[in-house]
Amino acid sequence: MSASPKSAGAGSGGFADLGVRIGSAVVMVAAAAITLYLGGVAFTAFWLLAGLALNWEWQNLVGGERLTRRIVLGGIAVASVALAGRQGLALYAALDVAALAIAAAAWAGPERRLWAAAGVIYASAPVFAVCWLRESPDYGLLAIAFLFAVVWGTDIFAYFGGRLIGGPKLWPRVSAGKTWSGTVTGVLSGAALGLATVHYGGGPALAGVPVFLVGLAAAAFSQMGDLTESAVKRRFGVKDSSQLIPGHGGVMDRLDGFIFASVLVAAIGLARGGGLAAANLFLW
Repeated sequence: MSASPKSAGAGSGGFADLGVRIGSAVVMVAAAAITLYLGGVAFTAFWLLAGLALNWEWQNLVGGERLTRRIVLGGIAVASVALAGRQGLALYAALDVAALAIAAAAWAGPERRLWAAAGVIYASAPVFAVCWLRESPDYGLLAIAFLFAVVWGTDIFAYFGGRLIGGPKLWPRVSAGKTWSGTVTGVLSGAALGLATVHYGGGPALAGVPVFLVGLAAAAFSQMGDLTESAVKRRFGVKDSSQLIPGHGGVMDRLDGFIFASVLVAAIGLARGGGLAAANLFLW
């Protein structure tokens, strides 16, 4: 989830809907923080709704044949991985999503098959990642708080770093506003904030160099997620993925960086084995 002030659905006046955007951002951040603290069903329900919205936005963006059926298939995939994430059933989740993605592709037109399948994966993967991490013993809450700090820090400092420092654009054909200076500032700042969160939330013993490196990778991936979503929107000729969030556009617009970062962090936890998804991020 992005907490940056980057424009998404803002009017040409820049500040015309500032109050609405701030109000929406406060509600989103509060909901994310409260459900993170509560954990369990509340946390799963929050991210299930986010995943369902992601799937709906993506499939509508792609358009084409049998749209309603594809939305239903993607919704089934999201609900399935939310439950699988709570049980740590990574293989089951992967097989389930693969089968439903193939089914969605079969129902899309020839030009949209890969896009339809990608949407099922795009919506499901972060839901499994966060539910799995949050349910991990001992360090679940810290793992998600670390992710929030990294992604939010990266977005915010990339925004202000780019405007204060300026310089060459990162990829102007895809994102006209992103600069190299802002990206580097954001990635370094996001990793530092993630490390600080672990230091104060879990203790100095956990906040070592490996955690900072994980933060760097997650911050870089969050920027890749932002660019990827911008490229997808350009491909389909839209400015915002939807208008679900007043003043901010769609859920894809807010979660683009978090999607990539959460999946990477969960993959690191999975790759280290032992079934200790969150602990693997901090115990090296």
